[in-house]
Order: sequence, then C-alpha cells, then structure tokens
Amino acid sequence: MSEAKRESKRDKFIRLAEARTNKIIDMLQLLGNCSNTSAYEYTQKDIDQIFAAIEAETREAKKKFSKTESVKGTKFTLN
Repeated sequence: MSEAKRESKRDKFIRLAEARTNKIIDMLQLLGNCSNTSAYEYTQKDIDQIFAAIEAETREAKKKFSKTESVKGTKFTLN
C-alpha cells in the first residue's frame, strides 16, 4: 500500500470502533430477545447475573480508554 493511500490511525479507529460498537449493540438486541417468556424461562437472579457481567466488562473496557489499569475478563456463565 502506498504511503498516500495508507489508512490513518484515526480512520482505522473510526472504522473498527464503529463496527465493534454496532456488533455489541446487535448482540444486546439479540440478548433482549431472550426476555420472551413464551419461549424462555429465567429468574431475576439470572438477569441480575447477566447484566452485572455486562456492566463489569463495560467498566473494564472504559478504563482502558482512561489508561487506568484493567483486568482481563473471564467468560460468562450462569450459576
């Protein structure tokens, strides 16, 4: 790739951040589909665990942008 056509760091960030943010939004919308009680059974404890895990990982990702030390998340499982 020639120097003139090289993607800038800003352009690369915009391209990747938009795609990844939209992927997360799509996945959250799919998760919301699990609220259909005619198709699924769940407890309030399940819901609290799911959103606690999502919120914790969101906080960790945000910390990375503020250069605060973050820890690698673990895979989510319902107990």
